[in-house]
Amino acid sequence: MIRDRDYRRKQARTGLTYLMLIIFLIGALLPFAGIFLTAFKSSSELAQGPFALPETWQFDNFQKAWDGARFGTYFRSSVIVVVPVVVIATILSTMSGYAFGMIRFWGDNLLLLLIVLGLMVPSEAVIIPLWKLMGTLGLRNTYWALILPQVGLSFAFGTFWMRAHFKSMPTELVDAAVVDGCNAWNVLWRVLFPLSRPALLSLIVLLFMWTWNEFFLVLVMVTGDLRTLPVGLALLRGRYAADVPVMAAAATIVSLPVIVMYFIFQRHFIRGMVSGALKE
Repeated sequence: MIRDRDYRRKQARTGLTYLMLIIFLIGALLPFAGIFLTAFKSSSELAQGPFALPETWQFDNFQKAWDGARFGTYFRSSVIVVVPVVVIATILSTMSGYAFGMIRFWGDNLLLLLIVLGLMVPSEAVIIPLWKLMGTLGLRNTYWALILPQVGLSFAFGTFWMRAHFKSMPTELVDAAVVDGCNAWNVLWRVLFPLSRPALLSLIVLLFMWTWNEFFLVLVMVTGDLRTLPVGLALLRGRYAADVPVMAAAATIVSLPVIVMYFIFQRHFIRGMVSGALKE
């Protein structure tokens, strides 16, 4: 009798948990569904509500956003910025995370503290010195003015992420590799790196999302064709303020790469999040 009561309580708690998750999921997906449906409507159909199906699917809205608002140019700029930032930051974060997580050396805690400070200082607090520095180096209004600062910001988080991941790995594995004749470099790239795929892919997804959505740095550092999609979307608001379907189509274009990136790597992303990637 007691077992049946405990079982029913457990089932009730499980059902309540799933109910809460479903409610939060619906709340998170409804805005995306409304924007997506609006992107295929005409202006006269907006009065029917954001979740009403369009009578005729207006694919021309995407064409207007892509060509009329120069989203093709902004998309190219986003790719040019995102790819090197993610690649460089991931490689540097892997090496620094391995050094701080698996190797003891003098001053490691102090150096790690200085790197992690990059997570505590908001970019708005350093944007003016950064703007002056890029002007002094002659990099203002170039792609490097977007790539280098974001590599630095991503490197701080990536070091923290990968350090925690490497600290959670068994030391016996490293000791066995050293006994077999591997040096520190070979231990990282031949032994630990293949085993770190969930944490690495989780890091790649996060860095891609943050870099793709960066707005303030792009707005300050560059002009014209060097702008990326989020800034292009903001500029579109002034040009097509009355054309809500075109703006919804533009918002869909901006968010689609991040959504696709997540769905491609969602299994590895979730595994990296729950398998001790931030476990000390």
